[in-house]
Formats: sequence, C-alpha cells, structure tokens
Amino acid sequence: MTIADSRPAELAVGERTVAFQPLRGVAPDQLPRTLRILLENALRHGSPSESLRNWTPGATGEVEVYASRVFLHDTNGVPVLADLAAMRDAVASRGGDPATVDPLVPAELVIDHSVIADVFGRPDALQLNVELEYQRNGERYRFLRWGQQALEQLEVVPPGSGIMHQVNLEYLARVVDERDGLVFPDLCLGTDSHTTMINGLGVLGWGIGGIEAEAAMLGQSVSMVLPPVVGVRLTGSLPAGATATDLVLTITERLRAHGVVGKLVEFHGPGLAGLPVADRATIANMSPEFGSTAAWFPIDDQTLRYLAFTGRPAEKLALVEAYAKEQGLWHDPDAALVFDERVEVDLGEVVPSIAGPSRPQQRIRLAESKQTIEAALPAGPRTSGSEPGHGAVVVAAITSCTNTSNPAVMVTAGLLARNAVDKGLASKPWVKTTLSPGSRVVMDYLAEAGLTPYLEKLGFHLAGFGCMTCIGASGALIEEVAQRVRTEGLSVAAVLSGNRNFEGRIQPDVRSNYLASPPLVVAYALAGRMDVDLLTEPLGVGSDGEPVYLKDIWPRPTEIDEVIREALQPEMFTKAYADVFSGDHRWQNLGSGAGETFAWDEASTYLRRPPYFESPARPGDLVGARALVRLGDAVTTDHLSPAGAIPPDSVAGRHLRSLGVPAGELNTYASRRGNHLVMMRGAFCSLRLRNSLAEGTEGGVTRKDGVLTSVFEAAMAYQQEEVPVVVVAGKDYGTGSSRDWAAKGPALLGVRAVLAQSFERIHRSNLVGMGVLPLEFRPGEGDDLTGEEPIDIALGDDGFATVSSAGRTYRLRIRLDTPREHDYYRQGGVLPYVLDRLQSRTRPVVAATGK
Repeated sequence: MTIADSRPAELAVGERTVAFQPLRGVAPDQLPRTLRILLENALRHGSPSESLRNWTPGATGEVEVYASRVFLHDTNGVPVLADLAAMRDAVASRGGDPATVDPLVPAELVIDHSVIADVFGRPDALQLNVELEYQRNGERYRFLRWGQQALEQLEVVPPGSGIMHQVNLEYLARVVDERDGLVFPDLCLGTDSHTTMINGLGVLGWGIGGIEAEAAMLGQSVSMVLPPVVGVRLTGSLPAGATATDLVLTITERLRAHGVVGKLVEFHGPGLAGLPVADRATIANMSPEFGSTAAWFPIDDQTLRYLAFTGRPAEKLALVEAYAKEQGLWHDPDAALVFDERVEVDLGEVVPSIAGPSRPQQRIRLAESKQTIEAALPAGPRTSGSEPGHGAVVVAAITSCTNTSNPAVMVTAGLLARNAVDKGLASKPWVKTTLSPGSRVVMDYLAEAGLTPYLEKLGFHLAGFGCMTCIGASGALIEEVAQRVRTEGLSVAAVLSGNRNFEGRIQPDVRSNYLASPPLVVAYALAGRMDVDLLTEPLGVGSDGEPVYLKDIWPRPTEIDEVIREALQPEMFTKAYADVFSGDHRWQNLGSGAGETFAWDEASTYLRRPPYFESPARPGDLVGARALVRLGDAVTTDHLSPAGAIPPDSVAGRHLRSLGVPAGELNTYASRRGNHLVMMRGAFCSLRLRNSLAEGTEGGVTRKDGVLTSVFEAAMAYQQEEVPVVVVAGKDYGTGSSRDWAAKGPALLGVRAVLAQSFERIHRSNLVGMGVLPLEFRPGEGDDLTGEEPIDIALGDDGFATVSSAGRTYRLRIRLDTPREHDYYRQGGVLPYVLDRLQSRTRPVVAATGK
C-alpha cells in the first residue's frame, strides 16, 4: 500500500460514524503500539513512513512527527511567546502580515512554575505565597494574557490551578482527539521534560525544547531518528508497604542502567491489570530521569476507569475504546509484539526506597539508607535531639507532579501524619515543611477524609499549587538554621517527593537531596535527620514516654483503600475544572495589551525583545577557537542555566541591581527567562558547576589569558576579539530538564560548538535549534582534550569533524541526526528557518489541525 492509497476509513462509535486513518493492512501485526501511533501520524500528514511500515527490530530511518497539540508552562512559555512576538515584529518589518505567526495547532499553557515557598508552616501560607507570586510576576502574566488574546489557539490556565502535568492528566488530555469529523491519537509535545507523565493515560507525548515547540505550533514537524523501542514487561503486584514511589525509583535505577536514552519505553504484561493510572503516571513522569524519550502505557480498562472518574463524558470513553481496539492500541497481555530490547520487572520485588543524594537513579534501599548516608557525611557535629548537624533534614517537601498525582501515597502520608500526631510526635523545629500538591483535588479529598489538620499539625500547611521545591522554588531555609549551616559548614539535606534532586537545584544551602514517597517525607520530618534507620530506630518519643517507630504509625493497606474509596469522588474533578481558564480576581484584574504585535518596554527587566533574528549563528569550520569552559560528566541543564534564586553578587544579580532592582526583588532565573540580558549572564553560573579551566572553584568562573574571571566576562572579551568559543564536556551532557536557556544562553555568549562524549536527547536538539553544533567524541576518546589550547574544527562531508588541539587530532561525529537538523544548522537555528518559511508562503497547511 502506498501513501496515496492510505485513505480515511469510517468507524462506528455508538450511534455515529467518524473518519480515521486506518492501520489495518498497513502496520505489521508485531509493530509496537508506540510506533503504530507514529505511523498513523505520518500517514495522516502525508509524510514518508517506509521505516515504520516495514519496521523490524533494529530498523533505522527518519520520522517526522506532527503534534496534535503543544503543551507549555510559564517559565518556558514566556520565552516561547517572546520569540513568537519577536517573529511577528520581524514579519511586520519586512512588510508582511504579523498574524501569519499564529499557532496552527492548539497550544495550552499552565502557569505553575512561578510560585515560591516563601511562607510555610502557617494557615495563610497559600494566600501570602500567591500574593508574592503576583507581585513578582505581574508583568510576565500580563504578557501571557496578551498572547492569549493575540494568538487564536493559545489557551492559558491561570496560577493556582495545579501543576501542568496533573492538569493535563485530569482535564486537558484527549487520549483520542477529534477535529472536523476526523479522529486520531492525542500526540502531545510539551516544553517540560515531564510531559511524559501523560503517557500513563495512553497518550504518546514527550518533552521538546521551546524552540522546537514554536516550530511545532507554527505547523512544522519535529524531525527525529526512528527511536528504538524497549518493551518493559511488568509482572506481579506491589507488596504491602511498598508505594508507587518505591516502584518508580526501582524502574528508574533499572532503566538508567539498561540504557534507554533516545528510546521509547513501552510497558506491557500481566502486571498492568492491577496498576491504576495514578501509579502509571507516577512512572511515566520519571521518564526523563531514566533517560527515555517517552514511557508509554497502553489503553485498557484502567484507562477508561480513570477517564470516567475524572469526569470525562461517556461519549469520550466510547470513542477511546472503539478507536484503541480498531487501531491495535488496546492492551492485550498475550499480544506477540516485537521490541528492539526487552526488560522484565517483577512488581513483587519492590521494596521501600529513597534516591540520592544528587541523582534520581541513585536508589537506596530504606533498610540500607543509614549506613549509606553516614558513609557520605563529613566528620563533625551530627544532628542531636535539639540541634541540627551534618545530615540534618532542613527541607521536607511533599511536592511536584511525580507523587502528588497519586491518591494512594497522599492518603498514606495523611494517615501517617494522623497516627504520628495521635502518638504525640512533632516535626523537628529546624525542618522547613511544605505541601504543594499538583492538583486542587488533593486538598479536597484530604479534607473530606479529615486528614488536613494532622498534616498541618506537623507543619505541612498548603504552600501553593505549583511546581515549587522540585524546581528550586523552595524559598529560604529557617533563618537561624541557615546561619548555622553557613557558619559551621554543615552538610544538610532536603527530602522531597519530587523527581529531580540534582546538586544545587533544590536550595543553595543544601548539598544533599533525597527523593522519597510522601509518607517517608513526613517520617523524615519527624526524625529530623537522614542518618537514621527508619526500620529499626524510633522517630521520636510519644506523649506516653515510649519510643515510636515507623511501623507503629504506618497505615494498613485496607485503611488506605477505604479512605480513598470514601473520600475521593468524581464530582471533585468536575468542580475543580469547571472554570479552569477563568482564574481568580487577581488574574481577572490584570491588564493586558491589545494588538497583533507586542509593545516592548525597553526599561523592563523581565521582558526584552529577543535578538535571534538580528544575527543568526554562522555555520562552518572554526579556526583558533577557545574553550569557554571544560566540564566533566553528567553536567545537567541546571548547571548550564539554573532556575533558582538569582544571588545578589552574581553577574546577573549585579546587572539587575545596576538597573535599580533591589536585592530582595531579584526573583529567580526561571521568572526572568523573558529577558536575554539576564539569562545570558546566568549561563554556566550554577553554584555547583565545576570547570577544570578554573580548577578549585565552583560556580560561573573560568580562566582567560591566565586570569580567573566570570564566564560572562570571558565570553564578551572573546566576542570583542572575534575569537570563536566552544564547550568541551564529558558524558551525558545536558541531562535534566528541557531547558531552552541551557542552549540559548551559551549561544548568546558566542558558543559555536559543544564537544562532548555523549549528549542527552532534548539538550542536543536544543543546541541544534540555536545553531550550536553538537560534536560527539568516539568511545573512549576526549578525556585528554583539556581545553587550555586553541582548537581547530574542520567539518567533513562524511558526518565527522576533525578537531585539532595541542598537537592532538580527534575525529568527532557531527550530531546533526536528520536532514531537517542539517537545514536548521545551515540556517542558523530553528527560528530563522521557520521565519524564512513563513516569508516564502502565506501560511503552512497541516492536515487535521483544526485550522
């Protein structure tokens, strides 16, 4: 069958008939379900699909993926919208119609990344944190409101509605979409790497850079190499006492060790039958942590049960079931699917675990945690009953989309808190305790179950509905604790129910960060230290004078199930999302500009017109380049472009203060992503970045001409001297969040190429999108390239570059993986490429996009 022969067919759904792109007779029976979705996408858009139609394990080729919708949050959404606004300006300046720059697919933006846990442990914490959020971010929010009125297919979910991924799971996701009588899979591409959380509901989606998102919104495909598919077969069921968090930490460790970077993970097997969508979403959310492109669960009865429970209409359920069964997307545990690779996971072998101190894959069995953590602590004062020392828990946060989407672990945390309070226990006074759930529904069912007062008694007052501690918006430590940490050089810890625990990410004064389930977060707050054996040592002394152990307050599985059954009702979801786009009085009273182009304020410290269309990067050979920094292994996007608070004495902080911004109002790097003048000064400035060109230092420091200086000042000097600069790094360069500024910042500093031993998927793509060339050393090479001597780079026609420095020569692979990426690089990046295409035709046409 040819593409031309692949015409829409009809599908009966109840009493009506819909059109769809059939896969019967086109897709091989053994084709993994994730690839079936990509094949349908290719056929419907008329893209070449031979590599999918003729797929066998190990197949290679290029895939063009068209998003059915694009998903954003505010900190990535603001620079995306700024780029689109600048693109409108560029079109208008060339005599074109700025309205041609408009999304061709639905785009949804959830404001959830700007609230900070400044206030905590008190009943009015939520109200005060929201007030501060609006004070700090009103300018950005007005800009987003301008975008909502100027761009026809952009919807904005206002602050305080929940974490984007949980809003997606509970309300926005279509699973099967329908436009103009044509139905097709909901293929969601988002600017947050944890977009994969929606994979738990049977929606194929993953994180892309905001640069790619802009192109996708304007009708361009996302070009990618045909990904290998890893089939993960689940068997058994979770034992009593093990949570979905323990399961996901186990899977993260297993799959990171197996190696799934750039691959699709597809779950199947008999273990799925008893695994609810909440648990699946917890696993899928951690896809970036184990490195895969996506972590997809097939559609089955659990999917339909969740859709019904969260208020989706019966007609939607019927459509999802009929379509999934017709297209081979319904889960059949006996189906003889073929995968590139296979992994087996027995749920029955999962045990209570935590992960840390700086990577999600560093799983530690709870039974072995004390000895592991003790071995890593420095010599010196340890935490006592009255004072924090080395190993003290100073942040205990129930936070993030990873676990707060899951009623089982949230109810377990609430019941454990109740039992602890009844025993007379309290959180230690040096622990900053916060609760920032992903959904407003969480607080509804905790209140219905009568558990909220007990969490509050332990200090876990509601601090906000947003992505807070997990992204570094944890706020300051308790002041006297912070002073002790600094003056005595204490190595203290945060424990959080999030997904990321990279060094320097959670809180600047905290060096060790541990991921744990919500009930274990409560337990560690009670203990006040990490160097404790929760299975054998008491959490404290009860009101009766007797020691209280974790086993004494851990709730029974039957009690957890009973509370969920009685407290969690479908009406809670329909009520929570009845007016989700309206916002509160603060949002409704915000002003917003009008018009097709945005009125930039040159005095603004939050929003500046991006410069990417003024002088695109110049592709080609490099002669006499210098290394701006020489970095090691596992450098994260947090190292490259932090999201947390802007220190007053940093390069960015000094810049803002020179403009009259008070030291107390510098806000975070995440909040200022609409201002390139701040963000380029924040590149390579993480407090924990180690650059071997400035041996013995941490932070944004490098060496130029034998003198230590800031990375920014060195880059500006190299630009003035017209000397090209590069970055040299080790393995797994760019792990972590999908962070455009980790590529945009270096590009604005003049970085022309990154030479690394391996790249994380999204960051490599972002580099290409900014016209920065990713070059990859051959296995076993690169350690001896110090970056201290000039570097010459000659690009070959065979896919390799010849790199010469200090008498050594290397052959590096040019990581432009698809023809489209070659086009982007030649044009100087995605944005100049898309602008050129917009100028060359009136408006792109994309099938089944609703416009």
